[in-house]
Amino acid sequence: MKVFYDVGYRYFRMPWEGGPRPELVELVESGRIQPCQAIDLGCGTGSNAIYLAQHGFDITGVDFASAAITKARRRAASAGVSVSFAVDDLTHLRGVSGTFDFLVDYGTFDDLTPDDRDRYLKTLLALSHVGSRYLLWCFEYEMRWWEHFIPFFPPPLADGEPQRRFGSHFAIERIAGEQRRAGWPPGWAAYLMMRRT
Repeated sequence: MKVFYDVGYRYFRMPWEGGPRPELVELVESGRIQPCQAIDLGCGTGSNAIYLAQHGFDITGVDFASAAITKARRRAASAGVSVSFAVDDLTHLRGVSGTFDFLVDYGTFDDLTPDDRDRYLKTLLALSHVGSRYLLWCFEYEMRWWEHFIPFFPPPLADGEPQRRFGSHFAIERIAGEQRRAGWPPGWAAYLMMRRT
């Protein structure tokens, strides 16, 4: 999987590369999330991290694809903002430490196997403190029968999975989402959580 992302970021424009995500923009521009110590978990080429830096956040971006981090550093320099980018693995974090007030994940958690999701949760808890906010954007729908036969296809989050995985540590608010019969993805959701234990 890591090779796929490194090659993709190095030689192509990945389909999800673009500007900051609308749910994040809404939270910042409405004032629900104020400038603070923040981390973008699986930052890709840095759109969300750069946006947060432009709005006064002290931001770290982490991705396991070195090609993505190279692009992200160039983009931050072009935008004239300071972002601390690191190549690291969110299921076996080694180079990033400390806790953050705001943690952002757009499409990383749902790209992991169930076992790696357990390891990611341990990382998330190590990087957060009581009162930390966590924004999770994920594919969320019941897998269609034929998707079970696609090699290396990480399962989308099933109904209730965010509550089962995060509920004992976070208060969870679903802030956006969509289910549909046609098109891609069939379903997605965005959650804003607050660490409580």
